[in-house]
Amino acid sequence: MSLTAATRSETTKQFTTSIWWVLAIVLAAYVGFTAAVLGFVFTASATGALPGNGPQIPSEGLPPVLYSTATAVGYVFPLLIGTLIMTTEFRHKTLTPTFLATPRRGVVLWAKLLVGVVLGVLFGVIGVIASVVPAAAFLAGSALETGLTSSDTWALFGRMVIAFVLWALIGVGVGALVRNQVGAIVGVLVFTQFVEPIGRAVASLVEGLSDFTRFLPGAASDALVGSSVFDASTAASGGVSASLEWWAGGLVLLGYAVVFVVLGYLVTWRRDVS
Repeated sequence: MSLTAATRSETTKQFTTSIWWVLAIVLAAYVGFTAAVLGFVFTASATGALPGNGPQIPSEGLPPVLYSTATAVGYVFPLLIGTLIMTTEFRHKTLTPTFLATPRRGVVLWAKLLVGVVLGVLFGVIGVIASVVPAAAFLAGSALETGLTSSDTWALFGRMVIAFVLWALIGVGVGALVRNQVGAIVGVLVFTQFVEPIGRAVASLVEGLSDFTRFLPGAASDALVGSSVFDASTAASGGVSASLEWWAGGLVLLGYAVVFVVLGYLVTWRRDVS
């Protein structure tokens, strides 16, 4: 079977199940709600409407911080969908007929990576819309600049979509490396929601530690996008935040994807599946 036919088959597999649109709905709701809450708090603080000592972020820097909510908190969704692309095959024992239909396992892996790119773009667009709509509404309602006419803002959106694609590819690599679906999902959630955030928070308080944590995947993703609520909040509170250049962040994130995919192919993908 050719790569084109294999990709068509993998696309049919993914889009005839409910998991992709369920995750997409949860992504939109989660990112939209978070962006709305942050939009309310930060715009109220910037205009002096928030009582007490709220987070102080300059109003001109608010649009990219709020718009990047999708990647700052929602990157786990393309990571999960990429992981599920692989682990679902192992869980439901469908990989055997897949390999019988396409004996060249490398072709199957490339097909899954291409589908990961498609889903990454789709989730990226959904995430951008979900974060921009409520954030821009609060900015406009507070008479603050939305930045939607700026080319820099649209470049930010493009980098956000690229980040989602890279996270989906990392997920494919993780799923290829870890056969057990529950183990892979738990590992992804523990690392992205607890281990790395705690590590970056500690690094912001310890001088020199951020030189290492900036190479973590979440930090690299934020660097690629060029803005994040985590870095903005750290800077506003007087903490230390050492970020990579946007292109370096993209290369680091791509490096994670390549390493996981290659390891998955060498260690797990070529094993017997039945």
